[in-house]
Amino acid sequence: MDPRDAYHLGTVPLGVAIAGLFVIVMARSHATYWAGRGVVRGAQAVDDHEGAPSWWHASVKRLEAWSGTPGAQRGLDLVRRWGPIAVTLAYLTVGLQTAIIAAAGLVKMPYLRFTLASIPGAIAWAVIWATIGFGALWAAVALFARSPWALAGVVVLLVLVVGWLLRRRARSSAAVRVQAEV
Repeated sequence: MDPRDAYHLGTVPLGVAIAGLFVIVMARSHATYWAGRGVVRGAQAVDDHEGAPSWWHASVKRLEAWSGTPGAQRGLDLVRRWGPIAVTLAYLTVGLQTAIIAAAGLVKMPYLRFTLASIPGAIAWAVIWATIGFGALWAAVALFARSPWALAGVVVLLVLVVGWLLRRRARSSAAVRVQAEV
């Protein structure tokens, strides 16, 4: 049995899949943006008075602690430097997407600007996931159904290739820095 048949995903038209994923990613990114804005507002409210409920104080403290992490700081730096372009391109990243979108809220990027920057990025994300992303996911599920060891081998191979590429990139950028210093 094809795993897609279990969830009726094999019969979903591509346009519907893209539209559904677009709505999902817009909802998630805008919730993340408003969470970032909430940290700023919550910090101001806590400074103004201590009458807020305890769950609000706890949430603000957790979000403030997260905003000090290295990933969040990288997101803040990217948003400060590139603004809406960073938001649009964030949808094409893995690992930095949430940090950049939350950073847009933390730096109080105007909501209309954030929304306009989000639309092309969310469309790209939805198209990628509706085509290549789910194709890779279902291929992995089908491979796992046939042989979990084969899937483990593919994952190890992918990790090795990505590690090799990252190491090669780090070496070349280090060589460029050394040449620039000389």
